[in-house]
Amino acid sequence: MNGPIREMFDGLPRVYELINHIVSLGLDISWRRKAASLAAAKGGAAWLDVSTGTGEMAAYLRRLSGAGTTVVATDFSMPMLMEARRKKEAQRILFAIADTGCLPFKPNSFDLVTISLATRNITTSREDLVSCLREFNRILKPGGWFVNLETSQPNSPTARRLFHKYVDGFLRPLGAVISGSKSAYAYLSNTIRGFYEADELTRIIGEAGFETVTVARLFLGVAAIHEAQKTRP
Repeated sequence: MNGPIREMFDGLPRVYELINHIVSLGLDISWRRKAASLAAAKGGAAWLDVSTGTGEMAAYLRRLSGAGTTVVATDFSMPMLMEARRKKEAQRILFAIADTGCLPFKPNSFDLVTISLATRNITTSREDLVSCLREFNRILKPGGWFVNLETSQPNSPTARRLFHKYVDGFLRPLGAVISGSKSAYAYLSNTIRGFYEADELTRIIGEAGFETVTVARLFLGVAAIHEAQKTRP
């Protein structure tokens, strides 16, 4: 990921969770819990949360994991990882600084890969997104699972217009006021407005080599959880 975006996230760790909770009306908490529950149900002994940010998803996974499960969390921002290490679950999570598009793990290393509310921030084009998803596929064991939680686009044109107005009229200005960074929340609001709708993301995940891709839409379609399995030999 390019330098300016990394610098932007480096400046947000202390307020990032708070702003997310406020602007989503707390829905991001229940969305992550649901995604973590679906992911943990897949089982396996090696789980990875990529672009973990302040570690919310990794913490939920750790709570749901068994004693024999290793939970690893990566992010490209050291300040974000330092904030993640403040969580009580952090002592039982392995943290690593890593670029999501080039992960420092051998092929077939993990039973589960998750990412939550970060997919729209890690790529600048469809081709980049497919490349990142192929990287996730590479490090998954055959039959392993990928679980993706991300904002989406409501199918209803009216709901979509209202959602975009909410993003522009509430998320962008409030995030700027709390964080002190107009550019950061202009960027983040633009990624929300411009990200793929759920069916298109399903197709993109399939292009990256996954099979059995399913999607659950959340809250009128403003977010979605995709579950996809790596092809078995």
